[in-house]
Amino acid sequence: MEKFDLTVIGSGPGGYIAAIRAAQLGMKVAIIERDRAGGVCLNWGCIPSKSILKCAEVYQYFKHSGEFGIEHKGLTYDFSKVIDKSRNASDTLTKGVEFLLKKNKSVLFKGVGKMITKNKVGVIQENGQIEIDTDKILIATGSVPMTLPGLEIDGKQIMTSDEAIFHREVPDSVVVIGGGYIGAEFAYVYNSFGSKVTIVEMMDHLIPGADEDVSRELEKNFKKNGIDVLTSAKFKEVKKKKKNVDVIIEKLADKSEATVTASMVLVAVGRRPVANDAPTSLSYYKKSGDIGLSGLRIELNERGFIKTDDSYMTTCENVYAIGDVIGPPLLAHKASDEGVVAVERMAGLRSKVHYDNIPGCVYCQPEISMIGMTEKQVKEKGINYTVGKFPFKASGKAVGTGETEGFVKLIADKTTGEILGGHIIGHGATELIAEIAVGRTLETTPLEIAITSHAHPTLSEAVMEAALSALGRSRNF
Repeated sequence: MEKFDLTVIGSGPGGYIAAIRAAQLGMKVAIIERDRAGGVCLNWGCIPSKSILKCAEVYQYFKHSGEFGIEHKGLTYDFSKVIDKSRNASDTLTKGVEFLLKKNKSVLFKGVGKMITKNKVGVIQENGQIEIDTDKILIATGSVPMTLPGLEIDGKQIMTSDEAIFHREVPDSVVVIGGGYIGAEFAYVYNSFGSKVTIVEMMDHLIPGADEDVSRELEKNFKKNGIDVLTSAKFKEVKKKKKNVDVIIEKLADKSEATVTASMVLVAVGRRPVANDAPTSLSYYKKSGDIGLSGLRIELNERGFIKTDDSYMTTCENVYAIGDVIGPPLLAHKASDEGVVAVERMAGLRSKVHYDNIPGCVYCQPEISMIGMTEKQVKEKGINYTVGKFPFKASGKAVGTGETEGFVKLIADKTTGEILGGHIIGHGATELIAEIAVGRTLETTPLEIAITSHAHPTLSEAVMEAALSALGRSRNF
């Protein structure tokens, strides 16, 4: 077997981007993938879910088309075709990743990667094992959905996002355990297609970690659209029946209990790293998570994530790790950033990931995006700050298109003008956050956003108006 400068285990958005950047830097690269190129993001997460979310949005447009002067009769949907569309999107991008790896002369090995030494990786395939000699190893094995005791996944009545992303039927009713990013997105989809949806979240608000103004706005919208939102509550027990399940929920404030009957339970309580015991669909290797960490004495933290230094090297020389497997935030673009920086550090460059400027996005409707600190975090730090807020109901473009829910919120240091945080809820929020992200990278102040001409009418004007509001110079609200 030929020798490589770098072997990457995992071809998700962290792994394949790292492989491409390493090849650009002159390294000879091998990349190992147990299933489909593109990893969870392209095949089970980001891409197929966004396709399904778009279908839900389109269906909602048709249901409310009378508001646009468009009438129709007999509106129906075929959810199996919705899933087909999402699979086609994944297939297209998976082939694209394989093309990019080939274009950049990275060699893709299909099989399960397991480290033998710090310079040798085994690739376990259906017909045996091959071995790769390598100078360096990069672990990019990602994460899988977590579950809870008593919520054993059966793929029929109790599912995680991995099963739900392929499920071709809309449940009559569903209880979503967990009100974070994934829970909110699936709640929106199922509600849009007619399910009775109940969300159970332990924290005080949906989307824990988001600015509280944003969380409250989302909860208000979900409730208006018929979703039952139970915050400060936790799952206690599930009793499975022939056609449905009883979910016993405990309210944390008074320990009282309530029972919700549903045809399906979606478990969305977070994700855990693929480090030692995550299962795979591959019949010939059931423990794909056994990537050889213990044999190389690679240390994990108390939550099971791989420990790394600021160059992403693990506690074993020559072995690096990036992405979900090293810890939060568990985001595809964060993994890509880490992959680029890790291989650049290997090449002697001194780049870094700016963790305080990584946007988070939720793709339900209304969309949510956030970057930097929340108002609560700013208060806790004792910073003298100002807030600028602009509602979409005062935006000409939003009013014209009928997308008036939500707002843009900017938080700035009152003394220096530094933009400390940006929080958006509303149509197009996940696109609008990029302006604030670039502004923070360039150390922009609200004044510089405010005096930048924004095309009219656009949703981006709401960012400018929020900046004006932070300066006490509101014009359109």
